[in-house]
Amino acid sequence: MNQLSGLPILLVEMTGAKSGKARTIPLMYVPNDNGFVLVASQGGAPRHPVWYHNLVAHPKVRITFAGKTKEMVVREVVDQEKAELWKICCRYYPPYQEYQDRTDRVIPVFICE
Repeated sequence: MNQLSGLPILLVEMTGAKSGKARTIPLMYVPNDNGFVLVASQGGAPRHPVWYHNLVAHPKVRITFAGKTKEMVVREVVDQEKAELWKICCRYYPPYQEYQDRTDRVIPVFICE
């Protein structure tokens, strides 16, 4: 398992929303069934991370995890589905709730399928 500052990460290759160029970034994830959940928390900053806009504009991604790369599609979850996943995310990484409490924006959550 790859780690960044002791946290589990995967690599997400995505397309830039404005540039159209391939971008690969390490992101912390929350395991979910046969996929992954990505939380666009940016530590509770007032704005979404840049990668959020990339995923909204271009939801087809390539995920590298445990030495294997596969194509996936991400989708932002909302309403009841988000509420259920948010609980899981906060159990997995409790600071997510602190991040939400410190910002006025609603922290987006994506599921990779």
